[in-house]
Amino acid sequence: MNSNRLIERNAPRLLGVAFLGVVVTSLIGGLAPLTPASGSDSVSAVLTTVSQNVSLMRFAILGGVLNCAGIVILAVLLFSVLGGQSKTLALIALGLWFGEAIFYAVYVLGAAALIPLSLDFVKAGSPDGSHFQALGGFLYQGLAKFGMTILMFFYCSGGIVWYSLFFRSRSIPRMLALYGIAAVCVGMVGIVLELLGNDVPMIVFIPIGLFEIITGLWLLIRGTNTHAMA
Repeated sequence: MNSNRLIERNAPRLLGVAFLGVVVTSLIGGLAPLTPASGSDSVSAVLTTVSQNVSLMRFAILGGVLNCAGIVILAVLLFSVLGGQSKTLALIALGLWFGEAIFYAVYVLGAAALIPLSLDFVKAGSPDGSHFQALGGFLYQGLAKFGMTILMFFYCSGGIVWYSLFFRSRSIPRMLALYGIAAVCVGMVGIVLELLGNDVPMIVFIPIGLFEIITGLWLLIRGTNTHAMA
């Protein structure tokens, strides 16, 4: 009983740590050298770039694996803190963020499989029109790149629900919760445009990261407004 009360009392600050941890592991995962310095998006250029940065690629993949675990932990902590506002909505958001973690794992698998393929591609003399391009295109475009788009769709969908519950509960300042809702709504528009085949600049998604950092620090330092939640 005492341990349960201790966990409940510290859940908001653990939630803050989880927010910050997910930000850090996301940044590490984003170090994956999948965009060639030349700016070319061809499969051959991607394979060559990966083969030249294998250590960095593996470090980024480790960050991606940790991020998958962090997303699940963050979702569970959010459910424990905000589930009292609406258990149904919290369960929906929990399922959406579990979906995000699954598609992040798909992205990581695609990125990891590019390492041996890229090394074999370079060893074979970087041949054009070979099976390397076909398999590389599937791993890069089909799993890694498209998997990232799908996981962001699940993230934004769940984020709208979670941050609406933040707003309802007043557990963080309402203006901050409104900012989070606006950020994920803008991100959702960007993701829909990507699904329709448009290129969306990264700046569209930066406000989401800023919200997670600010919210993580707020919860870590201040905790939640338990009186308002009650």
